[in-house]
Amino acid sequence: MAGRILTIVVGVIVAVWLLTGSLFQVQETEFAIKFQIGEIVKADYKPGLHFMVPGINMARKFDRRVLTRNYPAEQFLTSEGKILNVDFYVKWRISDVTQYYLATAGDEEAASARLAEIVKDGLKGVIAKRTIQQVVAAERAEFIGDILQFAGQSIGQLGLTLVDVRVKRIDLPDEVSDSVFNRMRQDFARQASQLRAEGDEQAQRIRAEAERERTEVLAIGNRDAEKIRGEGDAVAAATYARMYQRYPEFYSFHRSLQAYRRAIGQPNDVLVIAPDGEFFKYLKQPGH
Repeated sequence: MAGRILTIVVGVIVAVWLLTGSLFQVQETEFAIKFQIGEIVKADYKPGLHFMVPGINMARKFDRRVLTRNYPAEQFLTSEGKILNVDFYVKWRISDVTQYYLATAGDEEAASARLAEIVKDGLKGVIAKRTIQQVVAAERAEFIGDILQFAGQSIGQLGLTLVDVRVKRIDLPDEVSDSVFNRMRQDFARQASQLRAEGDEQAQRIRAEAERERTEVLAIGNRDAEKIRGEGDAVAAATYARMYQRYPEFYSFHRSLQAYRRAIGQPNDVLVIAPDGEFFKYLKQPGH
């Protein structure tokens, strides 16, 4: 009886082992490859439970999410022949799991190392075509596009897709940083001098234009004033003429008063005139 129970227990254990060994689960975030005696049998598994033969088949799973790997600083030459120390990181994911396994044996570290060499070659080619300032100011899309142009085919042979390459830091070696900064300061000083010169030129042009407009306005104002003054004098002369024709004695008296006001009582003036002359006729008493 005890032997029969033991047999049943062993049978159950073996059945559970066979059942669990014949099932494997693939998550949404995973790729899976099924092997048969070391050969790839199938790799296009969808998420869910799948079967295999224990002892004959084996399944391996790989992350299908975007992976990020940081790389230490590397030295690159710019088009000016200057050395840059560049820290960068790479975002990548598996696009063809079969090709990925064949190229890297499914080793993420090996894939990352090979990807780093490819990306460094791409960065080397991209940076070699640019100056330091162009490297710093390069647009991300343009930067990635140029790297893919250099490295796209090699990355595809690994079964990978390059999602992004980001430069974290760009440093100059100590021996060249001072000279580069001095050159940049000189460039900025030159640009500032040029802007100041252009500003002075514009200011002089504005002042000259304002002075010209001022002269024109004054000339027009003086012209209009002379015109109005002339018209007023003409009206006054006409008025005087009409008054003289109508009241000649009063007009003569008015003109004499004006002459007295201008001639008599001015400081330091000497007036030599006969007292019985025509000039004083209105100052004489009536009857004299």
